[in-house]
This record gives sequence, C-alpha cells and structure tokens, in this order.
Amino acid sequence: MVVLAVHGGAGGDGPWRGMTDADPQRVACMTVLLESLGTQLAAGTLTATDAVTLAVEAMEDEALFNAGLGSVMDESGSVSMDASIMRGKDRAAGAVIGLTASTHPVRVARHLLDQGWPVVLAGTAADEFGAKNGVQQNKPEWFVTDLRRAQWTKWKEQRLRPGATDEEDALLDHDGEEDGWGTVGAVALDVHGNVAAATSTGGMTGKPMGRVGDTPIIGAGTWADEHVAVSCTGVGEAFIRTVAAHSMAVHHRTMSLETAGERVLNEVAPFGGRGGLIAVNTNGEVVMPFQTMLMYRGVYQHGAVEVGIGPSFIQPS
Repeated sequence: MVVLAVHGGAGGDGPWRGMTDADPQRVACMTVLLESLGTQLAAGTLTATDAVTLAVEAMEDEALFNAGLGSVMDESGSVSMDASIMRGKDRAAGAVIGLTASTHPVRVARHLLDQGWPVVLAGTAADEFGAKNGVQQNKPEWFVTDLRRAQWTKWKEQRLRPGATDEEDALLDHDGEEDGWGTVGAVALDVHGNVAAATSTGGMTGKPMGRVGDTPIIGAGTWADEHVAVSCTGVGEAFIRTVAAHSMAVHHRTMSLETAGERVLNEVAPFGGRGGLIAVNTNGEVVMPFQTMLMYRGVYQHGAVEVGIGPSFIQPS
C-alpha cells in the first residue's frame, strides 16, 4: 500500500461558504500532482521522500498557494520563505529559513537532507547553498503576485494597534479574504513501508521581519520517524510551543492516528493555534483534521484521488 497526502493551508472562521472562483485552479493543482505522483509512488519509481519533495514543489509553483511563487508579504512588503523535509526511516532532515531568491525552498531543504549536515541554513547562506546545488534563483519581486500585493495592502489598511501580538496583527493564510490560499505540505508512504513529510510556506501576511513560524522547525511543523509522518499548517507560534508535529507521533504510540490528530489540535488551541495537519502511518492510515473553516487537502490511496476544502471531500462532477 502507498499513500500520498497534501495540504494547501488552513484558515477562516464560521461555516464554509463554498468554492470561490479561484478554487478550481487549486483543486486542479492538487488533483494532477496526486494522480501523477501517486501513480509513480505505487509503481515503486518514487520513494516517500521523493514524492513529498515533488508534491511540495508542484504547489510552490502554483501562485495561489502561499509557498514559492505567490508567497505572502511581511510587514515591509517583502517575501521570505521557509521549508523543511524529514525522512522517517533514519530521521534525516533539512530545513531552510528566510529564503528570498530560491524558486523551490523545499528543494533547498532536500539538498540539506541529502548532504546530511548541517540540518538548517538561514537567509543568504541558504539561498547560496540552493544556487550551488542547482536550485533556480529569482529576484525577490518575482515571487510577488498582484493578488498578494492586494492582500498586503488590505492588511496595511486594517492592521491592529501597535504592540498587538503576532497572532492578532498578522493574517493567517485564509483569514479575511474571500479567496483562501496557504502554506503547503505533503506526507507519503512508499512501497518499502517508509514515510516522509515536507512543508513549505511564505508565512503570514504582515508578519514581523525576521519572524520564523513552525514550518522550518523540525518537530513543530514537520516530523517523520519510523512510524508516522506529519505536516502542519496554522498559527506557527502555537505549533512551536506545543511541538505539534512531534507530539502527534508521541500520542500515536498509545492511541489511534485519528485520536492523536484531535489531541494535537486540542493542545494548540489554547495558544491561539488555529489550523490543521495531515499525517500518515506505516499501516497506510491517513488523517487530515483541521479546526478552521477550511483546509485545502487531498489524498492518493487505493489507486484513487480525493480532494477537499470544506468539511467534506469534493464529489466528482
């Protein structure tokens, strides 16, 4: 059995209001990558680590998700991106913080994983490492789309009082917008019984310069071990404070994957940790819980693809 699951971020309050005009494009992105990579994963031509790398790269290329091209803008109007990846069988990992030029942050993180040391690089050094390893570089303005600039302008106009907390003063990926988009992640189980996880993000609209969320923090936003792989999305500070992704793995030692996911989201909630996660274990079980209005998500298993945004999966037309 093989499994590939992805998420495209979570956010919003209240009941889901249905698909927006831009949602078919996001759904198509997830559907195409799941069908293509899931088939290759099932054929044994991709490892779990390969599959999550390629899945996240595909979503970094989709400007409607908050990673790579189309990343959100910080308080200064600049883009800075984070990513991480982890392989379960040996807990090898790579993470990058504050990239401003690398087209595919997750690929830079993957090169770190493959190299073995160091595990984390930040800023200019991370971009330079990516360039040396063949990751395409672009000028910072290349990552900014008209949609993101409009979102940032709206944040500037509506921003809260000086001194507000990061959770209050920055917008989660999907909040305050008719169109939602967000942080991306993937988890996979391959034919060898190995799991892996990867996550990539542009952060939160209006985030303070230099702010780092949970995405590049191994154990907070991303985790994979011999039994389970996890990728999180939401208000990063709360996921860091509860070490959410690793907590999911710890809880799963004594409870079902579904119960463990619910437990983790309950743990982050008191700290303002609205969001969700995706996880797969080596038995092929997969969960995708979230506590917000929506979470873009999809899964390939048993040779079929399912995608969802609101409470239920979207029924094929």
